[in-house]
Amino acid sequence: MAKELGPSIVPQSIQDAHKAAIIFLAFPFSAHKDIAKQFKDWNSRIVVDVTNGFRVAPGELGDRLSSEVISEAFVGARVVKAFNHLPAEQLGTNPSEHQPQAVFLSSNDAHGSATIAAVASQLGFAPIELGRLDQGGVPLHVVSGKPGGLLLQNLVKLG
Repeated sequence: MAKELGPSIVPQSIQDAHKAAIIFLAFPFSAHKDIAKQFKDWNSRIVVDVTNGFRVAPGELGDRLSSEVISEAFVGARVVKAFNHLPAEQLGTNPSEHQPQAVFLSSNDAHGSATIAAVASQLGFAPIELGRLDQGGVPLHVVSGKPGGLLLQNLVKLG
């Protein structure tokens, strides 16, 4: 996989990732419990949830959004839902530098969300804050079998 991703991506162990200030969860949603339980406390790390709970039975989520479930599993983390509304191959496919691609953020932690918004801006995206996980996340999730209005939308901010 490292060869496929290129020389600018360096694979890290879960122990090394746990030391980072910002951690991107880039694995299938179904693996979240196994990853989260690697550590008792995620020590206020900003954990960016890029997972999607596709094909997850609603009962498994307990009438919550998948990002709320992630937030509960990663004890002590400041979870920010971001970069998950587009397939990976569409991220960064801006029409031009004057029309940055929108990236939606949702979090219960305002500072964590602001930090990831700044990272998104540095990467050339236009961050759009949607609010708390249980509210702002609704447009980015499948709820009762229906996708939210922003899920899988490739939007740009006109400069």
